[in-house]
Amino acid sequence: MTTAGLIRAIHVAAISASLTYGLASIPVQAGSSAQPGQTVGQAPGAPLPIGLYFIDTSSFGSREITPRGTDSNINLPSFIWATPAEVVGGRLQLVVLQPITASSTRGAAYQSGFGQTLLAAQVAWKLGNNINFSYLLGAYLPSETKIVIQNPVLHQRFAITYNGDGWNLTGNFLYGTFFDTRSASGAFYPDFLNLDLTATKHFGKWEIGPVAFGSTDLPTNNPSYARQGQFAVGGLVGYNFGPVNLQAYVTRDVVQRNYAGLETRGWLRVTVPIYPDKGETPEPS
Repeated sequence: MTTAGLIRAIHVAAISASLTYGLASIPVQAGSSAQPGQTVGQAPGAPLPIGLYFIDTSSFGSREITPRGTDSNINLPSFIWATPAEVVGGRLQLVVLQPITASSTRGAAYQSGFGQTLLAAQVAWKLGNNINFSYLLGAYLPSETKIVIQNPVLHQRFAITYNGDGWNLTGNFLYGTFFDTRSASGAFYPDFLNLDLTATKHFGKWEIGPVAFGSTDLPTNNPSYARQGQFAVGGLVGYNFGPVNLQAYVTRDVVQRNYAGLETRGWLRVTVPIYPDKGETPEPS
């Protein structure tokens, strides 16, 4: 499996900064704890070959809020160990991720620091005919940081990937549940759904195609909470330098709810196989 193939199979869950995008007239809001769009361009439904991999997805976004916008940089370094173990015929993969964030809300001074650490386990199956499916279960650990969500979060992800003929057609669906629905600061944490979509094609070492993502809070029994949501579209280009693989994409909200403005975000991802198992049969990139 080439590095371009690896990046199409890597699955990472990540946490974003807990930014207050809501209108001043509504209570403090939480929104999705996992950064929407951070797995587009990957193929999390497909199992990795046995080995250890490093992946870092970094993004900078600006949300258009009058008179001053909100900016954020989210860096998501992670390690993925594709183990030789199998669970019901699927490959067991372990994920450790440590977010690093910086944000400026409505023109205020930047705050930066470490986010909550993610620990997760994933099982990925090859179903045949280039169709793959995976299930991930993980949690963001409690944190003492002051700039991101400190409430532990349970994550479940369901991904399906078609990776034949150089295509990466992937839908990655996330369901998130907070252990506590309200923080000491008054923020309310509803359950949420994220969906990351990828439709890219490889041409030799190059990769190109459209991407999209959406997120929404689920209905709550709190009548004062204004549910947040968004849907964004964009385009991705990637190049396999071998062994390092790079991807870049730009996304733009086409609709938002209770974020007070649309966001434009630029993304850059690097994937490095640290110790791939050379004994496995490579798959076409």
